[in-house]
Formats: sequence, structure tokens, C-alpha cells
Amino acid sequence: MAKSLLTVIKLQIAAGKATPAPPVGTALGPHGVNIQQFCTEFNNQTRELGDTIIPVELSVFDDRSFTFILKSPPAAVLIKKAIKVAKGSAVPQKDKVGTITRAQLEEIAKVKMADLNANDIDAAVKIIAGTARSMGVVVQD
Repeated sequence: MAKSLLTVIKLQIAAGKATPAPPVGTALGPHGVNIQQFCTEFNNQTRELGDTIIPVELSVFDDRSFTFILKSPPAAVLIKKAIKVAKGSAVPQKDKVGTITRAQLEEIAKVKMADLNANDIDAAVKIIAGTARSMGVVVQD
């Protein structure tokens, strides 16, 4: 008998830092997932990624087994790392927190390409540039 999919859980966890404590435990507990097993597997796969936030899509099956897919880090996290700021602007229209170049946008777009709804690198760069602008980052052409 094939196992059927019960639910899909989406989480964002710091690479190599998953613990059974909230938010991981509270998200997985009600579905009967072995939380420690998930944390161990996630941490082993993401250990070399530093402190980057990694989105994970966890599929839970009716026999309480699971599989998960790691996504690329959120664009905002990559932008903050590229321009070396702690957080985006609270008022992006008025207060600017930094400047990002086209080359930096292309690097981020290459990392994010698999998870973006874009046909080519130029479209991906435009998506990332939009995220940067909404964070109060000046985009240089």
C-alpha cells in the first residue's frame, strides 16, 4: 500500500540550528513527526551554510514518515548579507539603508533562480531588485 500525503509544512530555520524547541517542535508535533530525527537530518544537510535562514518544505505522510526539500534563502536575507546591513528600512520610501549593484543582484538571482518564477536571469534580477527597493536599498544600474 502506498503511503498518502497528510500535510505539507513550510518553515524557515537557521542553517544547522534546528532544535525540538519552538517553532520547529510546535509546527511538527501535532502531525506526529519524529522531531529529533527531522532536526538531525536538517542540521546535517545545512551545517556548512553558516547562519543563513533556509526555507524548508516538509511533506508528512500517513505513516508519520516525512521528506523535506530545502529551498534557497529568502531574497531579503541574501540582500542584507550582500550589502552588510542588519535589517531593512522601516520606511523604505524615505530612509535608505544601503546601495546594491547590478553585479550583486545577479549573484543573488543566480542563487535564487530555481525558486523564482522567472524565465531568464534578467527577469530574476528585476524580481530581486524589487525586493531590495521594498527594503529601502538603492539599486544602482
